[in-house]
Amino acid sequence: MARKTFDAVGEQPRSVYALGRIHSVESMGTVDGPGIRFVVFTQGCPMRCLFCHNPDTWQTGPSAGSLVSVEQLVDEFESNRAFYRTGGITVSGGEPLLQPEFVADLFAAMHVRPAGRVHTCLDSCGYAFDPAHPERVGRVLDECDLVLLDIKHADPAGHRALTGRDPARILAFGDELARRGIKTVIRHVIVPGYTDTVEECTALGRLIAPWGNVVGLEMLPYHTMGVVKYEQLGLAYPLEGVPPMDKERIPELRAAVLDGMRAARASSGA
Repeated sequence: MARKTFDAVGEQPRSVYALGRIHSVESMGTVDGPGIRFVVFTQGCPMRCLFCHNPDTWQTGPSAGSLVSVEQLVDEFESNRAFYRTGGITVSGGEPLLQPEFVADLFAAMHVRPAGRVHTCLDSCGYAFDPAHPERVGRVLDECDLVLLDIKHADPAGHRALTGRDPARILAFGDELARRGIKTVIRHVIVPGYTDTVEECTALGRLIAPWGNVVGLEMLPYHTMGVVKYEQLGLAYPLEGVPPMDKERIPELRAAVLDGMRAARASSGA
């Protein structure tokens, strides 16, 4: 896999589309949607998850990240198109929904490529969604084939402790995806001492049970590979002393989520 950053200096790119601020691109992503994917990591994030391994993507503003055009990213994709025949493009972050016009334009451009339509995937925490103004992300969702939705914690208090944010907007985003019938994969990071109990995972299953558009569930074991980035940025690591998650427990916790979903759907008659 090859990670690339774009030059942040020089003239502003010319484009008929909205420009975007990105952190980097991954030319051979294998964990951000189906198949091999071209992954764009946007700059800026409203969440402050204790387990975040990309704190260098948090910053927003005119000096953050690199300003790029849709055309630049399309050209980069097309230069390796043969590798993506079973995959497509994923926009991750940071938080992509902080830049809805840019993401919508990028996805729309990918859907009308002369060489063939490209599968589009949004990797989002959903917090930038405003349920009072769903139209702000309407074009993104119109052009989105798949969403990877990160649900950080099933309990509101636990969510605030883990991320610094209330989960209401995220759940509203999940409702909007379900209303639109957009295929969605739920992602849940398993952090020792925070989200590694059967009870929390069962509650997660009950929480997502009403969403009939959920087509997958990914249980991601917490790791410490991001510690070096905190050191480089001069930041204290929030989970100092918390060990990596024992991967052998993942099947048990995944089963708890599925049990919660089944029980909730059975009780509702769904």
